[in-house]
Formats: sequence, C-alpha cells, structure tokens
Amino acid sequence: MGEVCALKNVRVWFTKDDECRFISHLDLNRCMLRALHKSRIPIWHTEGFNVHPYATFPLPLSLGFRGEKECMDIRLVEDYSFENIKNNLNKCLPGGVKVFDVTEPVMKAKEIAFASFKIKLSCEKISPDDLYEKTNELLSQDEILVEKKTKKKGFKEINIKPYFENAKAERNIGGVIITCTLPAGSVTNINPLLLQKAYERYFTLDVYFDVTKREMFDKNLNIFK
Repeated sequence: MGEVCALKNVRVWFTKDDECRFISHLDLNRCMLRALHKSRIPIWHTEGFNVHPYATFPLPLSLGFRGEKECMDIRLVEDYSFENIKNNLNKCLPGGVKVFDVTEPVMKAKEIAFASFKIKLSCEKISPDDLYEKTNELLSQDEILVEKKTKKKGFKEINIKPYFENAKAERNIGGVIITCTLPAGSVTNINPLLLQKAYERYFTLDVYFDVTKREMFDKNLNIFK
C-alpha cells in the first residue's frame, strides 16, 4: 500500500508529455484540480468565498516543454497512502500527464535555483551535420547576445554565454541534442529558448527546439526533493 501520512504536505511527482505539453500552466492547474476532485483524495481545501482544492507547483513548466520530473504540492486532511494517491490520480488524468511517485517534501519551492534540460534541435534549411557545426560554432563564441524580455524595462540585450558554459552538443539522427543546466529559480531564470534567438541573430536560421526539463536543483546543485 505504500507509506501513509496524515495532515502533512505531500509532493506529487509527474511527467508532462505528448499533446499535454501544449497546454498552458493554467490549464494544467485546472486539469489537476479536476483530477483531485474526481479521485476523492482527502486533501485540504482553501477557505473563503472561492473554496477549491489546495495545490501549488514549485516550478511551473513553460508552454510546449516536456517535463520528466514535475511536481505538485498538496496537503492531506486524513490518512491516505501514497500509492493510492498515485493510482487514483492517474485514473483521472489525460494520457500526457502521469504521476510516477508521491513523497513527503524535503526542500521548499524557494530553494529551487537550477534546472537541467535536454534540447533536440532540427532545421529544414540545413543538414544535420551543418546544424551540428553551427551549434558548436555558436557555443564557442566569446559572447552570445540576445534580447530578453524583462518586467520593468521591456526588452534588453543580455549575454547568455555564461549560462551555457556547461552546454554539450552531440550529433543525433535528424539533428542535434544539447544538454545543459540553467538558472531556473525565482532570482534568475534563463529560458532555453533564448538560445533559439541566437541562431536567428547569428546565422539567420529558424531552428526548431524540442525542450525537455529533466531535473531541478538547489543553489548547490543538490537534486530538488
């Protein structure tokens, strides 16, 4: 039956893939709330005029991104096994979203500082070999300047080279795969799609990015749990 807990915060781990990667975070939130309601899991509800199941997402996934290890925090009001939470939620969720584990939270959401990504690149205008060459050329630049939207100043030019120092590129069937770890917390957040803008700026290439968020970390690169 798995572990049993009562009156505690619970972290639900799930994947987001296939057609569900194209639903917004707001729609994912609604989807999860419906699943929580239908599954009859005894979770705490918010109080006040608009009562609804309590659920928070430590680091929401960007629209179109796949997620290998996403999580949602809920709060139980009575004993309920982790295994039942997983099984009952999966019965109420669409195929592209699947719960694979349920745990007690170890870290707080505010501790998230980095996330690792796997990016599949493809381009219709050039061959995979040429794309691989362009990718290595781009990553070896002394600086990579792109425009980033900010809350206060609109768009500003930034150098994303320091954030992609750890990026590794490898040739893949049909294109290129880049793996990297980027700032992804509340203080600094670097979207992998900023690199897509760099291909446009430096090579006038429209490169398709298929992004998967794989893991989250704290400031010391300890895996978020």
